[in-house]
Amino acid sequence: MGATVTTANNEEKTWGGGNEPLGASYGKLMMWFFIVSDALTFSGFLAAYGFSRFKFIETWPLPDEVFTHFPFMHGVSAPMYYVALMTFILIFSSVTMVLAVDAGHHLNKKKVAFYMFLTIIGGLIFVGSQAWEWKNFIHGEYGAIETKGGSLLQFVDNTGKRLKLEDFAVKLPTEREQLKRSNGRWFMDEPTLPTYSVAEVQAGFKAHPEVLVRIETIYKDDALAKKDLTVDHQLSKHKHKTILTRAASEERLANAAIVVEGANLTRNEYGSKLFADFFFFITGFHGFHVFSGVIINIIIFFNVLLGTYEKRKSYEMVEKVGLYWHFVDLVWVFVFTFFYLV
Repeated sequence: MGATVTTANNEEKTWGGGNEPLGASYGKLMMWFFIVSDALTFSGFLAAYGFSRFKFIETWPLPDEVFTHFPFMHGVSAPMYYVALMTFILIFSSVTMVLAVDAGHHLNKKKVAFYMFLTIIGGLIFVGSQAWEWKNFIHGEYGAIETKGGSLLQFVDNTGKRLKLEDFAVKLPTEREQLKRSNGRWFMDEPTLPTYSVAEVQAGFKAHPEVLVRIETIYKDDALAKKDLTVDHQLSKHKHKTILTRAASEERLANAAIVVEGANLTRNEYGSKLFADFFFFITGFHGFHVFSGVIINIIIFFNVLLGTYEKRKSYEMVEKVGLYWHFVDLVWVFVFTFFYLV
């Protein structure tokens, strides 16, 4: 009889609402639920990116050729350097968050505020850097030609060095004005006109016999036997795009349809359009998470300064925000690996 009563009492104690599963508070448990669900969302996005990349791997852009910019170093090719710096800053901000949580365990208000401030600065630098990277990606650097069949034509010299359209294109006297509703002649809008027209690129190509066309297909060793390819032997040892002979270049350029500068959701001067779509969506989604984390950190930072958690004798809120921030940093490691390294 007594055993039955004991069992009933134990059940009431377990399911009565006062028990903390795994020793975690309600707030921490809900944060973990959110992190797990968000991790599944990012996993789905990255899995879709992986499938798309390997389906179109022969025409996928090479990250070393896309992300080459570094602030205040215009014209200097620094592949992946700034992305690596961004990654370091974000990971370092995770370290400062750990120090803030540890200071909270010791109820050290000044140290919590200091390390939270550093975390906020790191997050702001990362978000600003990502915006700067987007600007360069959208604006473009070299320019390319899209053919009537949808293929992408890039330009190199006879040594394989990538050329910008401005390096060889000529300005022709006939120019078309961009259609705008504001000019009073057309009741429609169109995207900003490219710097050069197809005719200007074709004329510049004819005037420079050293210029060759590079297509978006990644070079394969067995392609050397083809007559329309011209690839340096040293280049063939590394992954790179296929360079056509002068005759094949002229043939491809004759089918030019539009000049492509930069990247957007419909066109991409670097290669496959899907790359730009995934880049904008996944890095934008992650950037939104980082920006949201910065806003939350700022709120928590001011609460620390006001002594809110000092009065509660607990800095658990800092710890919960820290879990979110570590998650955001971990997700970036996977995004960085998928987009920039693999």
